[in-house]
Amino acid sequence: MPDLSQYFPITDPTIIFFVVLLIILFAPIIMGKLRIPHIIGMVLAGMAIGSYGLNILSRDASFELFGKVGMYYIMFLAALEMDMEGVKRTKGQMGIYGILTFILPALLTGGAARWILGYPVQTCLLLGCLMASNTLVAYPIVGRYGLQRKPSVALSVGSSMLSLFMALMALAAIVGIHQGDSGIGFWALFAAKTVALCLFMSMVIPRLTRCFLRRYSDSVMQFIFVLAILFMSAVLSGLAGLEGILGAFLAGLILNRYIPRLSPLMNRIEFIGNALFIPYFLIGVGMLINVRLLFTGGQIIWVAAVITIFGTLGKALAAYISSVALRLPWTSGNMMFGLTSAHAAGAIAILMTGMKLTSPGGVSMIDDTLLNGVVLMILFTCVISTIVTDRAAQQIVFRDKEYAPKNPSKDNEKILVPVKYPEYADLLMSMAFMMRNPKLKTPIVGLNVVYDDADLMQNQEEGQKLLEHLVRHAASADVQMETQVRIAANIANGIKHAFKEFQASEILIGMHMHADKSNKFWGNFHQSLFNGLNCQIIMARLNQPLSTLRRIQVAVPSRAQYEPGFYRWMERLARMAENLECRITYHAREDTMALITEWVRNQHPALRAEYISMNHWNQLPHLATTIADDHLFVVVTARKGTVSYKSAQEKLPYEIEHYFNGTNLMIIFPDQYGGTMDEMTFAQPQHTEEDSAYDMIHNWIAKHWRHKN
Repeated sequence: MPDLSQYFPITDPTIIFFVVLLIILFAPIIMGKLRIPHIIGMVLAGMAIGSYGLNILSRDASFELFGKVGMYYIMFLAALEMDMEGVKRTKGQMGIYGILTFILPALLTGGAARWILGYPVQTCLLLGCLMASNTLVAYPIVGRYGLQRKPSVALSVGSSMLSLFMALMALAAIVGIHQGDSGIGFWALFAAKTVALCLFMSMVIPRLTRCFLRRYSDSVMQFIFVLAILFMSAVLSGLAGLEGILGAFLAGLILNRYIPRLSPLMNRIEFIGNALFIPYFLIGVGMLINVRLLFTGGQIIWVAAVITIFGTLGKALAAYISSVALRLPWTSGNMMFGLTSAHAAGAIAILMTGMKLTSPGGVSMIDDTLLNGVVLMILFTCVISTIVTDRAAQQIVFRDKEYAPKNPSKDNEKILVPVKYPEYADLLMSMAFMMRNPKLKTPIVGLNVVYDDADLMQNQEEGQKLLEHLVRHAASADVQMETQVRIAANIANGIKHAFKEFQASEILIGMHMHADKSNKFWGNFHQSLFNGLNCQIIMARLNQPLSTLRRIQVAVPSRAQYEPGFYRWMERLARMAENLECRITYHAREDTMALITEWVRNQHPALRAEYISMNHWNQLPHLATTIADDHLFVVVTARKGTVSYKSAQEKLPYEIEHYFNGTNLMIIFPDQYGGTMDEMTFAQPQHTEEDSAYDMIHNWIAKHWRHKN
């Protein structure tokens, strides 16, 4: 058997870069299956391929270069993505909370590191700075619940900025003390250099930015200019004797107002960072970690537990003390704690800076045990932050009873209908006719998306013929239509882009029914569609003409009334039932049913509606016995992370295949808060896996257990 060890570690730069790209490509998929935060996933991948793991790659100069760039980029993006308007609204309260959320974790963690773990004073100060900062890993959860403008959220965003800034200032002081003396002269010089740097950057960078962005509109030049400002700031910070990451963070704060959150320039900045620089940096961090130490004893677990417990306790005390002092409800304290308890980007940047500091004997301030412990701490705090924030968001929604508005201020009702199969297109279009408001003259949009492949011309021609047929079908019903044959490399992306271009309000699409194309329940692109858009998406499977339907049965999850699209889907189903002159039966919990009953009585008094209590979503399979061949069964579901989502809904594909196979079916994903989810960051990746690895193992065990019994 040949000895493969002679080929490793790989030293060829081309192969190294190729392997890194493979990791960046596949790590989100694997981590998505394992439900592990992607920041940790990249670090774990670095641990696996590094010299302390499988020894596949050598940590060459590219990791030094991209690592430095990635570290600056993390701090730059952290500042660039801050909600400065929210900070301005709560600047007085933010100061109180920001100081507390910096001081308490720093004191508790530093004290625990000194008196429990026995680390030197400078290492304890460094750990205090690390735990005083935080990363808003769970902020996307807030967006899904529409709570961005809540005082607790604005305070958390502002305090995160302030605590990170103070942590970087303290880090710069620690580095300065380490390199020189700590007398009065040092502190006077340090304060003078810091003030001079801040004043220079705040005066020069805005003028340069305004002048350049007004004069040059080329996208590449604008992007290069922003990068130049970023690294100029890091260089100036270094020349002033401070850390480069402080300059990168200040540059992000200053450029925040000049780069809109939803702009092509911001998209390019985030894309290049999240696609290359930051992953490269995180993989390089992982390669420094000696994974073998995890199996030599419990010291690493003990270190991780101590800094996690005391750092998280400090964040919790700061959040709840501030909520009491500012007279905010207890649920706001939960939200503040959840958002500020995670440590990721800033902690890694501070950790990497600390690794460069050595004692007089040449020993690093951050030893391998502490390095591994901090990585475990990041994993633990990210999980804690996600769970606490999600629960706090639901508590705030229930506390404020923010039901969906009964009469939305604007309902353009522009329905987008993607079609592919001629035998099904007429049924979808007829359904769209029945759902639309005839008083509005808004056209229905017919869309056919074709792959950019060898059969492009033929598929375009077939798509055009199909849409022309639908236009004639719509004209016979006196309905206007807009059509488009769209070329795309990815069907879901083609539909999402068309949705934005036509400014549609919702999507009506056929369910996946062709097993020869994909054996998955959702098919090849439906899941990407409802995960990538927050709009209402209706998926339909009809086995007979609509006119032959005698009853519509609707299964409604608990808490559905809190979703912003609650009344939109009810309006569509009510119109459909009235046009078909059929009965409609709602199955829901009592509190949800009360709102449904009231709305039907006020908005559609002639609707022949019936109401049956369904106290738990687990009762869904029991409805199968009530569904006849001429019934339409409607399942109102929810996306993960929304207020009406529950774990029982993960069984929906299995339940439909086993209990409702062959029935006329409609699945509705209601409108939810937020815009389109096109951003791909490590906190909120666009790619999501349908099933986790744990679900797959559970299903495999359950399947084999049934066969044995």
